[in-house]
Amino acid sequence: MKKIVMMAIALMVSATAVAKEWKTVRIGVEGAYPPFSYTTESGEVKGFDIDIANALCQAMQVKCKMVPQDWDGMIPSLLSRKFDAIIASMSITEERKQKVDFSDKYYHTPVRFVRKKGEDISISPEGLKGKVVGVQRSTTSDRYLTDVYGSAVTIKRYSTQDEAYLDMKAGRLDLLLGDIIPLSDGFLKKEGGDAFEFIGPAISDQQWFGEGIGIAVRKQNKDLKAMFNKAIKQIRADGTYDKIQKRYFDFDIYGQ
Repeated sequence: MKKIVMMAIALMVSATAVAKEWKTVRIGVEGAYPPFSYTTESGEVKGFDIDIANALCQAMQVKCKMVPQDWDGMIPSLLSRKFDAIIASMSITEERKQKVDFSDKYYHTPVRFVRKKGEDISISPEGLKGKVVGVQRSTTSDRYLTDVYGSAVTIKRYSTQDEAYLDMKAGRLDLLLGDIIPLSDGFLKKEGGDAFEFIGPAISDQQWFGEGIGIAVRKQNKDLKAMFNKAIKQIRADGTYDKIQKRYFDFDIYGQ
């Protein structure tokens, strides 16, 4: 009995020690997904995701260290301990939850298609037949496009949204598919973007797009997940979240 009690105490001490280790949290960020994250000419990473990450770290009373990472290496890099969390507009999906844990959502927006103005394209298997559609690789938009329209369209996958935008402007794509915010702010509102337009409905099917955008952590880091959840509630309640989102958007990005 004494041995069991001692083991239990040791486990409690160990768990407490782990919880107190979070003085610095290394956060994986993309830096190529404006306005959520982008890299300045000086190499600094900025954007909504970055501001939210800093606000959460402040609420948790830990130091943030941003670690830039290409999108398709995000989860492998988290699991290999290159960083401790991902704050990079990552959708909470069942497929991803098999590998990592997620915090509560910190925003939720749909995706849409973009076409060149005047093009006779409709969003249906028949209307998209033979079209070339650009999408960022390994995203929920990629999976949706593959599952729903993969047999009708030619899919061109890109490492970053900016690469897809360039091909769209160059006439190498018939359509783009992606989150409405980056497509609007990063493409349609930029130089030359007025030649293009959204087409079709806003798409947010939970089967592909999950429960919103959350913060990914390793499954064993339950304490860090709890810290993020508490911090999300705190910045939503104290006005910090609203102050940040007003820098980038004119509506409530948090969603329903």
